[in-house]
Amino acid sequence: MSQQIADVILSSNYVFTGLSDGPRPASIAIADNKIIAIGTADEMKAHAGDATKIYTFTDQLIMPGFHDFHLHLMDGAVSMTTANLFSASSLEEALETVREYAESHPDTSWVIGSSWDSGYWDSQQLPDRYALDRILPDRPALLFHAEGHYAWVNSKALEIAGIHRDTENPPYGIIGKDEHGEPDGILYEKAMDAVIRKAYDFTKEQKRELFTSFLSYAASLGITSVHDLFATESMEMLYDYELYKEFEDSGELTIRIHVWPALNGNLDYPKQVREKYQSDKLRLSGLKQFIDGVVTARTAYMLEPYADQPDSRGETSFPEEMLKDWVVEADKEGFSIRFHAIGDGAIRLALDAYENAQKVNGVRDSRHSIEHIEVIHPDDIHRFHKLGVTASMQPNHMGMSERGVYTERIGMEREPYVFTTHSLQRAGATLAFGTDTPIDGLNPFQQIYRAVTRFDNGGEEVWNPDQRISLADALKAYTAGPAYGSFREHELGTLEVGKLADLVVLEQNVFEIPAETIPETNVLLTIVDGKVVFEKGSER
Repeated sequence: MSQQIADVILSSNYVFTGLSDGPRPASIAIADNKIIAIGTADEMKAHAGDATKIYTFTDQLIMPGFHDFHLHLMDGAVSMTTANLFSASSLEEALETVREYAESHPDTSWVIGSSWDSGYWDSQQLPDRYALDRILPDRPALLFHAEGHYAWVNSKALEIAGIHRDTENPPYGIIGKDEHGEPDGILYEKAMDAVIRKAYDFTKEQKRELFTSFLSYAASLGITSVHDLFATESMEMLYDYELYKEFEDSGELTIRIHVWPALNGNLDYPKQVREKYQSDKLRLSGLKQFIDGVVTARTAYMLEPYADQPDSRGETSFPEEMLKDWVVEADKEGFSIRFHAIGDGAIRLALDAYENAQKVNGVRDSRHSIEHIEVIHPDDIHRFHKLGVTASMQPNHMGMSERGVYTERIGMEREPYVFTTHSLQRAGATLAFGTDTPIDGLNPFQQIYRAVTRFDNGGEEVWNPDQRISLADALKAYTAGPAYGSFREHELGTLEVGKLADLVVLEQNVFEIPAETIPETNVLLTIVDGKVVFEKGSER
C-alpha cells in the first residue's frame, strides 16, 4: 500500500512530543495541516516525494508550538510600538525615556508607554502629572504601570479626557488627588477608561498594521495559538474580531486565536460571536471578567487586610452576588468562564462562584479558569482539581514585581502562598501558562525560565523554592495545558499522528542548557496548520 506523501518532514535527535518528560530522536511527517506519521528517519522516507520539504536537524529541539493562554492581543500590538519604561530606576530615567520616545515619534498625537514601576525607583514614590508636564506640556501622555491596573498621565491627557477636581470616581476606579484636591496624574482601575478611549482611537488601517506586526513577532517566538482576553470596556473599540476574520479569509492569519469577550450579564452578544466564529483558526472559547485588581495598588481583594494598610483589604470589581449570578447564567448556556483573581479573597470568590454554578446547573465538563492566582489561601489549593478549574498563570509576573514592596503589602504570613505553581500542580490542577501581554513581553522563554528557577526580581534569591516545577512540566503548561483549557487536547498541545501540525524548532535544546540561559533561546522554525510561518534567516 502506498504511503501518503508529506509536504514537510522534520527530523532531530531531540523531539519533545509532550507525551513524556524528555525528548527523543524522531522524524515527523506533515501533509496538508496534520501530522501524518512519527517515527525514525528511515521510516519517514516512505512519505518523501519530489516536492517534500525536508528539514534535518541535529541537536535542535522540536516541540509543539507555544500556546499563550492569556494575553490581550491588540493592546499587546500597541505596546510593541510604544515607550517601555521597565528599565527605569528613577523618575528622571523614566522621564528621559518618555522624552526620547516623544521626540522620535513627532507625528503621534498621544505619547503612550508602559511598564513603569516606582517600586524599582530610588525614591519608591509614585510620580505625578507635574513631572510629565515639564517635558510634555502640550501633548497628551498615557503611561501604564507595569501591572496595567493604574496609569500615569499628564495635565493635557486629563484635560482631553475631561477629568478635573470635581470629577467623581467611577465605579471600581479612583482618581488620585494631591493635597489641594486636584487630580495628581495617577488613575486607578476604571478611572483610566476616559483617557484610554481618547488615546486608543485608531483607524482600521492602523489596526491592520498593528495586527500584522503582532503576527510576525508571535511567529518568530514560536507562538502558534493565543487566547485574546477581554481587558476593559474602554479598549473594546480597539478589539476587532472582524479584522481577525479578514486575515483568516485572505490566508494571512498565521496563529490560532481564541477570543474571550466580557462576562457582564449580557449573553446575546457572546452567543452571536460564538455562532459567527467557530473555525479551527478563529473561535469564541468563553467569557472573561475581573474580580479584583493588583497587590501593589492594594486593589487585589484579600481575605484579611493589607499588612501595610490595615483598614483595607481591597474590593471586588462587581458585587459578589452579581458575579455569581452571571456565572450561573453563562455556565447554563455552555460558556467557559475565566476570572482575573489575584488576591486570596478573589480566588476564593471565583471558586465559590464555580462551585455554586455546579450546584445550580449540575456538574459538567466546563473547564472554567482562574487567572494569575498570585496570593492563595492554602485551603483553596485543592479546590482547583475538585472543581475542574484550570490554573492559568504567568510565572514571570513573580519576577516583574518588586519583592520587597509586594511582601510589604501582603505581610510575611501570606508570603509562602505567593505564585504556588507546584502546590497547585501537585494537588491535581491543570496548569496553563501565558504572558498577559502587554503586561509582560510575548516571549514564552521568560515565563518558562521563571517557572523552573523561581528567581525573584533581583535575579539571585529564589522566591519559595518549593514552588519550582520541572522544565518538562513548564513546557507542557505552555502547550498541552492551554489545549486542554480550550477543549482542544484532541487536536493541539502534543505531537501525535492526526493532530494539527503546529510545532516549533528551537535553536537550542532547552533540556541541555543552563536554566539561566533559557530566556536567550531562539526559534529556528515555526509551523502553523502545516505551513511554515517563520524560518530564521528567511523573509516571509
